[in-house]
Amino acid sequence: MSEQYPHALHELSAPALIHAFRQGELSPVEVTQSVLGHIERWEHHLHALYLLRPELALEQARASEKRWKQGTPLGPLDGVPLTIKDNIATQGDPLPLGTAAVELTPMLADAPPAARIREAGGVMVAKTTMPDYGMLSSGLSSFHKLARNPWNLACTPGGSSSGAGAAAAAGYGPLHIGTDIGGSLRLPAGWCGIFTLKPSLGRIPIDPPYTGRAAGPMTRTVEDAAWFMQVLARPDPRDSMSLPEQDIAWREFDRGVDKLKGLRIGLLLEAGCGLAVEPEIRAAVEQAARLMERAGAVVLPMQPFMTQAMLDGMDHFWRMRSHVDMKALSPASKARVLPYIRQWADSAEGMSGEAVFKAASQFHATRVAAVTACNPFDYVISPTSPVPAFAAELASPTNDPLRPLEHIGFTVPFNMSEQPAASINCGYTRSGLPIGLQIAGRRFDDLGVLQVSRAFELIRDAQRPWPQPPSEALHHVD
Repeated sequence: MSEQYPHALHELSAPALIHAFRQGELSPVEVTQSVLGHIERWEHHLHALYLLRPELALEQARASEKRWKQGTPLGPLDGVPLTIKDNIATQGDPLPLGTAAVELTPMLADAPPAARIREAGGVMVAKTTMPDYGMLSSGLSSFHKLARNPWNLACTPGGSSSGAGAAAAAGYGPLHIGTDIGGSLRLPAGWCGIFTLKPSLGRIPIDPPYTGRAAGPMTRTVEDAAWFMQVLARPDPRDSMSLPEQDIAWREFDRGVDKLKGLRIGLLLEAGCGLAVEPEIRAAVEQAARLMERAGAVVLPMQPFMTQAMLDGMDHFWRMRSHVDMKALSPASKARVLPYIRQWADSAEGMSGEAVFKAASQFHATRVAAVTACNPFDYVISPTSPVPAFAAELASPTNDPLRPLEHIGFTVPFNMSEQPAASINCGYTRSGLPIGLQIAGRRFDDLGVLQVSRAFELIRDAQRPWPQPPSEALHHVD
């Protein structure tokens, strides 16, 4: 490794790579080769990837190398290795949605995030794994191999952006993209110790759009996420909920620690529903609050605004949605769906129209409650999850399909309120598992959330080294 780049190439940030390509100090080909080599050492432990095709990745890298030599790069991702979640369509590739029940039909077009990445010259190294239909916060899937957490292979990376969280923590290049409808970006980010931003609804166009659904960057640093947003936040008419084009200064994500001075920050330590916050997680979030106070923020306690009725209503509505989807499957196809998901969806069969309406009304109730509770504050901090990463083989922390969402009380309200919310590492359990801090802002203040996250990144307690692949001499879990 040269003196200019003492770290392994797969660990370099996207801005550092672009600078090196521009200066002719590195080639996209050698960087992609480094990422592929690192993946080879890790992947049989993690099962984070789908459609890993080294030759196709190297073909993209060679095309990028040629553009850089000619001085005609396509954009701020040209030559940067990255991954895309299974459920974000890429032209010519099947879209299994994490389940063995889906026919593997090649997609006719790139979904908006994939299109923006391709237009900007990103090197798509692979797609990343997810659970059946994205309806679990774990890496358990009837189609993909069981995804695992780099910090502890016995634990889940979370979900539904399972592979993306594991890939980012393991160092499969700097940039990864996932999706989130109730916490599917932030939960794996928190459990894998990485950074993510679930943006304001419509900030990153997605197809198909759905109430509360967002795509977002998953990275090791705030800087890489901000860099990625330059590309991902461009408009696309296919998303009927996409926001108007706006010139946001994403590169001004770093306002230093001074960003915190004078901010009114709400501290939410109880979700008001679901599982109780474990003491180690509460302590880590309280320590984060103290650090922000020392930096000049005014941190004030918040009362819980979610209720169990809100969480149960959203759960029951989603059960009915999945029940309807599965009724459209042939018996043979439905039998291939993960049993936990089948049992969860089938439990809605006897719901009346009135019950479905009442369940659906909890989405709006959640939105109103979240916005009202957050109004007095500039930002709100909380645990990302009440519990740390759980056993990889479990579908959820409770492992009970009739209590499946007890861990999303902190994350799901910000999907429904359309507010931006990030997760950033703020500590570790005694066993060494990462603990996520959620930072939520007002609707459309995506850049502000990045700036507050960057300020915390500068003042947080020392971070542990990123996990490395287990020795090949050791027995590994398949």
